[in-house]
Amino acid sequence: MTTPTLAPGRTAQPTLFIPHGAGPCFFMDWNPPNTWDRMAAYLRGIAATLPARPSAIVLVSGHWRTKDFSVTAGAHPDLIYDYSGFPPSTYELQYPAAGSPALAERIAVLLSAAGLEAEQNAERGFDHGMFIPLKLMFPNADIPVVQLSLRRDLDPAAHIRAGEALATLRDEGVLIVGSGMSFHNMRGYGDPRYTGPSQAFDAWLTQAVQAEPEQRTRALCDWSQAPHAYHCHPAGQEEHLMPLMVVAGAAGTDRGSKVYSEVVLETQLSAFRFG
Repeated sequence: MTTPTLAPGRTAQPTLFIPHGAGPCFFMDWNPPNTWDRMAAYLRGIAATLPARPSAIVLVSGHWRTKDFSVTAGAHPDLIYDYSGFPPSTYELQYPAAGSPALAERIAVLLSAAGLEAEQNAERGFDHGMFIPLKLMFPNADIPVVQLSLRRDLDPAAHIRAGEALATLRDEGVLIVGSGMSFHNMRGYGDPRYTGPSQAFDAWLTQAVQAEPEQRTRALCDWSQAPHAYHCHPAGQEEHLMPLMVVAGAAGTDRGSKVYSEVVLETQLSAFRFG
């Protein structure tokens, strides 16, 4: 991995929890046409808010679950079009970002040193939780990316610990991104009966993210006790919330803040930044 150069006076990279939308929603027609415009604008604007160009990106997607943590270790991973029923053009989207076998090995070592089993997968490609938002965030695809899986048991404490293990990478210019959705119940999208519950959960989640770090960790570990938690993330299907746990763990003592929020498809969706 190339050693980054942070500009004088600049801080380490922040950590981000971003929404990645619905499949390839940003790259196709939608009804109404402006459904995803504000989310797309938020994603496009992220690069300008960073202290420096990232040396690499570690991205945790809600679309990859393995028994133990796993990292993509290929030099040039293929894309995985893991969505269905969308226009043919969306299966031709490209994002030729390089991988980083050296960074993948380092991540596996850091996780193992923290007592977390981790493996490297040189065959696994990049799923749409990675390439759809990154096409907006860094459209030139010129920053190496390593994707980190979720652990299949979806234990929030384990994912927070994984983030803690990777926190030192931030000081080297590595941007740690959690790609998921703050609300993810397929039955709820488009249903106005879920607007209130999603807003109540979002308010709780915002308070948890903005709390001091020890309180934040306790709250996120107990996320299922939040108002309407299982209306927003059905039990056993909370994989789109788990990337938040990783980036919160990697935040260390940095406080979190809400940096984007709106009602989309009748549900409140938000993004958070630490640092």
